[in-house]
Amino acid sequence: MPQTSLSKKLLTKVLSVYFILTLIVTLGQIVAEYYNAKSFIRNELTTLQQTFAGSLTRAIWELNTPQTLNIADGLLAVPAIEGVIVRDDNGTVITQSGRYIDIQQRFSNQLVQQELSLSDQQSGIFGYTFPLIFEFSGRTSQVGDVTLFSSRKVVIERIEMGIYFLIGNAMLKTTFLIILFLMAFRRYLTEPLADLSQQIESLDLDQLDGSKVRITPDEGAELTVMANAYNKLIDRLQDNQQQLKQTQQQLMLSNNKLDQQNLLLEQEVARKTSGLSQAMMDLQQQKQELLQKKQALREEIEQRRQTELDLRQKQRELQDTIDNLNQAQDRLVQSEKMAALGGLVAGITHEVNTPVGIGVTATSFLAERLRQLEQAFREKTLTPKMLEDFLSEAGQSTDLLQSNLSRASELIASFKQIAVDQASEAIRTINLCHYIHEIIRSLQPHFKKTKHQLEVNCAENIILDCPAGAISQIFTNFLMNSLIHGFEGIEQGLIRITVTDDADNIDIHYSDNGIGLSEAQLEKLFHPFFTTKRDQGGSGLGTHIAYNLVRQTLGGSIEANSSPGKGLHYHVNFPKKPRLPR
Repeated sequence: MPQTSLSKKLLTKVLSVYFILTLIVTLGQIVAEYYNAKSFIRNELTTLQQTFAGSLTRAIWELNTPQTLNIADGLLAVPAIEGVIVRDDNGTVITQSGRYIDIQQRFSNQLVQQELSLSDQQSGIFGYTFPLIFEFSGRTSQVGDVTLFSSRKVVIERIEMGIYFLIGNAMLKTTFLIILFLMAFRRYLTEPLADLSQQIESLDLDQLDGSKVRITPDEGAELTVMANAYNKLIDRLQDNQQQLKQTQQQLMLSNNKLDQQNLLLEQEVARKTSGLSQAMMDLQQQKQELLQKKQALREEIEQRRQTELDLRQKQRELQDTIDNLNQAQDRLVQSEKMAALGGLVAGITHEVNTPVGIGVTATSFLAERLRQLEQAFREKTLTPKMLEDFLSEAGQSTDLLQSNLSRASELIASFKQIAVDQASEAIRTINLCHYIHEIIRSLQPHFKKTKHQLEVNCAENIILDCPAGAISQIFTNFLMNSLIHGFEGIEQGLIRITVTDDADNIDIHYSDNGIGLSEAQLEKLFHPFFTTKRDQGGSGLGTHIAYNLVRQTLGGSIEANSSPGKGLHYHVNFPKKPRLPR
């Protein structure tokens, strides 16, 4: 993409500013000329009033209409006047000619008592009205008034040559300034920059003395600064080359010293080799003795190797047993999750059947009524009463359909999200308060036949990026354990969930007022396969799963407190951004 040169950019900006300023000043001068000319014409009208007022007053006083008309025609011959209106003492127009403003609409038949200015913006006509006063025997009497008119056209004709001169002057100055700027930019910016670029491009690292940039003093301080900086860079390169040569010489001297040291080392090695020959003979004798001892050690090592093989075989058998146990535990944990999900499906299915059944009944009723209405229409027995009854019943049916289908949709949406989260450990963004209510809504089929109460205290603005499935499984296990184990024999229980946002962590307190646990049971609460309902089908994996999800998946901590008859309390704390599971 071609780039615009610096001089062109600078010249364009400077000339643009100058053109705008010149245009504004020229327009201002034209406007000033216009108003000055208009004021001058008004002064001329005032002067004409003083000149013709006496003769015009006497002609009207003497009822000499022909003379009045001659005076009016004489006024029209003046270049500054485009119209004249003369009225007598009754306000009747004696003569009006040329271009004028209808003063009858403004003053009716009333005479003006003092000098007035008139103007009409639409036509551009402006005028000057003054009374005609006749003095006789020391008494004054108004015999009429006269109005002289001029127009915008006269003003423009007066300043036409001045406008041409201003525009020509501005164009001439602008043209001269453009030529001057072009020459100055070419001499002091474009050409010096081109010379500087050419000298820099011809840089020769082997001939640095001849690569320095030469700038004449009249080419500008900025280019001189650039040239000096470039020349300083050349000087530093020369200094570095000189240091490199000195370093190479020092390296050659070091190599010579190293060769001398190698020669001395070779002599020292030859001297010590003779001493090592004697030592080798001694070592040969010791070798024979070592071979005998080696044979004895080899037999002992063979025995130990056999023992080690036996131990490794036992270790592999133990490792296989541990792996089988871990797989069995993982399958049991997964089965527990699927069993919880199956229970959730069964409860949601039963809960959804009610609004869906109502919707089907309302639809059947609406279809039957529609069929009856259609039959009445075809048989021409349809009455306004029948149509009114149908519209009322149809409205009630659609309201019933809408409310029940909305309820079913909310249940299914809540179940869908909870089910997907429990089957996946994907990270997603959730509103913690809303999500806890969704979990409670998904478990509502288990609680609705009881009198137990759930109380949630959570701020509405806690937003988390976390594995939502872990949150769902933790609260599901807590709630179902309270329902099945904690509220055994209790008709009306209370579950309280309190969530607080503690800086970078989330703090959750879960408690119920159930039967509680003994100290021995509390110690085994998070152990796998521990349950108080072993004989009733309990797997003992619920709290163990919750413990692992808090510690491993969420990277937090979980504690439990309980005593018989005082319920169970969980304290869960985990960071807002838990580490990803490995």
